[in-house]
Amino acid sequence: MRWSQLYVPTLREDPADADAVSHRLLVRGGFVRQLMAGHYSLLPLAVRVRAKIVDIIREEMTAIGAQEFVLPALHPAEIWQRSGRWEVMGEEMFRLKDRKGADLALGMTHEEIFTVLSQELKSYRDLPQMWYQFQTKFRDEARPKSGLLRVREFTMKDSYSFDIEAGGLDRSFDLHKAAYERIFARLGLPAIPVQASSGSMGGSASVEFMSPSNAGEDLVVRCPGCDYAANTEKATSALPAVVDGPGLHAPERFDTPNARTIEELSVQHNVPAERQIKTLVYVVDDQLTLILVRGDHALVEQKLIDTLAAKAVRPATAEEIQAALGASPGSLGAVGIAELPILADEALRGRTDMTTGANTDGVHLRGVSIERDIAVQRWADLREVTAGEPCPQCGTPLEVVVTIEVGHIFKLGRKYTETLGVTVLGRDGERVVPIMGSYGIGVERALASIVETHHDDKGIVWPVSVAPFEVAVVMLGTSDEKVTEAAETLYRQLQGERVDVLLDDRDERPGVKFRDVELIGIPYRITVGARGLADGTVEVTTRATGETQSVPVAEAVEHVRKLLTAAV
Repeated sequence: MRWSQLYVPTLREDPADADAVSHRLLVRGGFVRQLMAGHYSLLPLAVRVRAKIVDIIREEMTAIGAQEFVLPALHPAEIWQRSGRWEVMGEEMFRLKDRKGADLALGMTHEEIFTVLSQELKSYRDLPQMWYQFQTKFRDEARPKSGLLRVREFTMKDSYSFDIEAGGLDRSFDLHKAAYERIFARLGLPAIPVQASSGSMGGSASVEFMSPSNAGEDLVVRCPGCDYAANTEKATSALPAVVDGPGLHAPERFDTPNARTIEELSVQHNVPAERQIKTLVYVVDDQLTLILVRGDHALVEQKLIDTLAAKAVRPATAEEIQAALGASPGSLGAVGIAELPILADEALRGRTDMTTGANTDGVHLRGVSIERDIAVQRWADLREVTAGEPCPQCGTPLEVVVTIEVGHIFKLGRKYTETLGVTVLGRDGERVVPIMGSYGIGVERALASIVETHHDDKGIVWPVSVAPFEVAVVMLGTSDEKVTEAAETLYRQLQGERVDVLLDDRDERPGVKFRDVELIGIPYRITVGARGLADGTVEVTTRATGETQSVPVAEAVEHVRKLLTAAV
């Protein structure tokens, strides 16, 4: 490709609204342009990178025996209603009606649609099957941000496995996990596989692939001493045992007129946060529910959702709390409450001599023994793990890392095949419900995540495997016939070696050309100038290191070919 024919609208200044490195550099480098919040046009350079990402994913999916489909992005509501997710997906699902008034949805994901196709499977002999596609997904994000990292329209590689039994699902899951590890390695994208919540997808097991980045919105808890890693929605730790005193024979009220927070109670009344019971009031599927955690701990809402298999969870309003408990937030407690469900975090189990609100404004109770004084109906791991807590596997202090989710794989079980009536003839002649897995990678998010990992103060530094071009041949002086002839010859020779090469034939100053090549991140640059040609050489520059070598013109193509081979 010749730069003079290529549309690359580079910018010299950062876009004012860019809050992530990838957003800033992809706009500046002429890769993307925003149409509206959460919707981006991919320009030629981004299309080239995207195509290479897709090719890598496709190769690895083919290698494990998966077959490619293309399914509709517009779905009838009836299928989603049958699975129960028409309501569960809530406001994130784009819904519309056709001219006949039929309810439709733009697909957020395709579990239901692939399951409908699987209804044509007849026998155990047809299984296992692994099916995948690259398809546009739509999610009505409340706050799209960070360029391609959080959008409302994106391409997903989603695959689905169908097996006759759990052992087959385990094999399909492991094949995908290994394929994902190879994919992210080939993309040059560090990705930590972590235990995760299945959320609205359902199923028995879930692994996320998380790429460390300050632009991320997910926290991963990992152990530097072993292989333990989990999303904070799933993470646990081995808290040290707490030895409590015997406390009082019964809870005792005391006035706390100006203490409405954990910290205020700690400072004003010398009650350490770890000896307080924090009472949270939530509405869970229309049922007011009390959630108890230790004063110095935070609730993870997804753990609450997973524990109760809840469809809708929200904090109760001040009015709802006042009506149910007779007090305002800051003076709430569960002592003596019998008419509301009470869940408690495992870190509170067996605790005595604790302090909590008395359900009277400005009053607390001390000497509370949880199992004696509070009617806890269910115990669960509900708290957020923090850095420094002991690893549950080896005891090493845990780290908390900010990450971007770049892939997610699920063991779905039979949730969709049962609901949508899929059966096959089993080996014993009886009808059997196939068991499913679901496996996703966001293509444009992977593209942006690569930029988050591979950049410097000059611009993007693409890995060779996904770079829009592998080599740029930059001619200095388009009016110099010798320079033009040498550059054109190198360009043709590289094309003959099947190198993805860009010829910068623009009539621009050297500084402009060098800045643009660095900004868009081409891995290798061959600079052809009159001064070098006088000595029979050209300069070969490696973008990642900035190292420049003078190489004889006749050896330049072979030199670059070896660099590319070593890089891949």
